[in-house]
Amino acid sequence: MAGFFITGTDTGVGKTRFASLLAQSLISKGADVKVCKPVATGGKRNSKGVLVGEDTLALSRAAADKDLASITPWCFEVPASPALAAKLEGSNLSVETLAVAVEKRCGDAFAIVEGAGGLLCPLTDSESIADLALRLKYPIIIVARRSLGTLNHLLLTLEVARHYGLVVAGVVMSETEEVLDQAAIHNPVEFSLRSSIPLLAVLPFEKKAGKAGREAVDSVDWLELSAGIQEKLALPLDKIRLHLYEEVKG
Repeated sequence: MAGFFITGTDTGVGKTRFASLLAQSLISKGADVKVCKPVATGGKRNSKGVLVGEDTLALSRAAADKDLASITPWCFEVPASPALAAKLEGSNLSVETLAVAVEKRCGDAFAIVEGAGGLLCPLTDSESIADLALRLKYPIIIVARRSLGTLNHLLLTLEVARHYGLVVAGVVMSETEEVLDQAAIHNPVEFSLRSSIPLLAVLPFEKKAGKAGREAVDSVDWLELSAGIQEKLALPLDKIRLHLYEEVKG
């Protein structure tokens, strides 16, 4: 199954913006793409009284796919972790149920699956988003806010990914505000000095959706990246870890 699982170092770091731009980029190149955010919280009622999340609407617009219920099968009103939101609203989630929904939704298409929050965001009482990513087996792309503190968040997220045995395709830095301070300016270089995981793109800050973000995403051949990872996954496990998740440099 070809595709990527999009996670982040936190909530609000730009996962949906990146996932949407990625979908637009691949669709423009003729790829058969399916977007999916299997669980969302903080949803609002639309004119028909249906609970819908902002991220779901953004993904729907990006992929020109109006099947909101399939894009996000589980949406909760409480703005909290999926585990807590589901519990407060009298529902139960499971990694297996979510994974099956994603697989049914995406089929043989190129899947762009967006998680909620970061890898350790609680999904159930005993499972996290990392468990869902592991079950789905898509390589992950980590989106990080380009700001003070992101190096710590990124390296911690990579440690979690290694602990779970997740295949990391790379990192995308997202400018959620104008880059003015020295920490933010130097983040890409400082990250590259400390990790062998590739920095795939930097999404420039835009007050309104414009060309800059799309150009940054278009500069990467995502289909080639995905194909290369799938080829490496056929190698013995020791070589997979060597090529796709090397140790963070000290």
